[in-house]
Formats: sequence, C-alpha cells, structure tokens
Amino acid sequence: MSRKVIIVGNWKMNKTAAEAKAFIAEFKPMAESMNNVQVGIAPTFTSLAAAVEAAKGTNIMVGAQNVHWAESGAFTGEISAAMLKEVGVQFVIVGHSERRQYFGETDETVNKRTKAALAAGLDVIVCIGESLEEREGNKTECVLKTQLNGGLAGLSAVDMDKIVIAYEPVWAIGTGKTATPEMADDTQAFCRKVVAEMFGGEVAEKVRIQYGGSMKGDNAAELVAKPNIDGGLIGGASLKAASFAELVNNAING
Repeated sequence: MSRKVIIVGNWKMNKTAAEAKAFIAEFKPMAESMNNVQVGIAPTFTSLAAAVEAAKGTNIMVGAQNVHWAESGAFTGEISAAMLKEVGVQFVIVGHSERRQYFGETDETVNKRTKAALAAGLDVIVCIGESLEEREGNKTECVLKTQLNGGLAGLSAVDMDKIVIAYEPVWAIGTGKTATPEMADDTQAFCRKVVAEMFGGEVAEKVRIQYGGSMKGDNAAELVAKPNIDGGLIGGASLKAASFAELVNNAING
C-alpha cells in the first residue's frame, strides 16, 4: 500500500502573526508543485487565524500545537478543540516530547486530547518517543508500546484514519547522538507492529508514521525512502520558507 508522505512544520514558540503571514506568502508559490505530498505548518495559537487566512486556496494545511480535552471550563491558558475548529485549523499535535518533558503531559492526557480533537473533526498527530536513558537501557520498545497503547486507547479503526503517529527519538535531539535512517526505520516498523496488534494489519499498513528526529534537507530523501517512514515532523528546518521547501522537495523527489 502506498501511503502519502506528510511533512509538517512544528514552529514551537516562534513567529508572530505577521511573520506567519510573511512565511506563507513566500512559501505559497513553492508549495504549488507539491501535489504528491501533504504539507502543513503548526504555528502558535496567536498566529493561527492569520495563518489560516493566508493559506486559503493553497495546499498548505494549518494545525495547532496542542489542544485541551475539555469543551470549556476553568482551565486558564488552555484552548478547546471547538475553538480551534472555529478558527479553521485542520489538525492538532498532541504529546510532543517538549509537552511531556516541561508540562507534565502523560499518555492519559495525550489520549484525552486526542479524543477531544477527533470529536471536533480534527486530524491528530500523536507524538511518541524515548529518552536517552531509556534508549541506552534497552527500553525503547517497552516505552513506545506503552505510549501507543495509552495514547491510542479506546480509539476505533475508523478513528485511526485521522491519526498520524510521529516518532521522536528524544535521545537524538540536542545530545550529539544521531539516529541512522536504518535505526529510525526499524523503530518505526516496531511501532507499526504495535498498531497492528491494537487495530489489525490493515490499519497498521494504512497509518502514516512520521520521523521527528532532526530531519533536514540533506537527510530527508534517505529517511523518507525507508519503508516505514512516511514523512517528518520538522522543527527548526521549517522556520524558513526556502529551507522547508528544499526539505519537502528532497523528501518526495529524492
């Protein structure tokens, strides 16, 4: 089965609304020829409305970096799925390693956020990944299986049509260590095996698994060429239109 490559720029806490509009204006003509790939950006909450408006009529998807599980209530600083839907976003990212590390995200809260987003009609990128300590302790498969079982608990095979999994080897981010394309593919093959155990082989074959470990223009083609790597969740390399376009084009054209 051929899975459509999906490459999403996670802008983290970068870019004002004006900067988001300027990026899209520059990136828009570059994206016109990107027909055999899904390309998206995830700006900050305050830039979402401007980004959605700027991306209208293009093939650039706009998503949010987080979502709360409640419909409304006393959750100061949080944003609900309905609020995001009204702004016009198409997807949300949940469970990013930085959310887990700095803000106490757990597999349970990832699951609750995922279900809330799906209920609102949004697609979801569910992030998983192991730390350096876990990797060196040979706990990678145990950690990833636990995160997948917890994060995707209670979902149906139909729900999985709207789910993308992003594997982030946390141990390879800012540590000087790197995951080879072979290592990344092997790990993502294991993730696909866990999805098969949960939802069946057909769902596992259809689900897209992105790589989130420092994909750049010079390694995108080699990574995406691997059978279990269906794109990338991109950090710093997505902040400049030219470098992001180069990465996407390299990934899909080799």
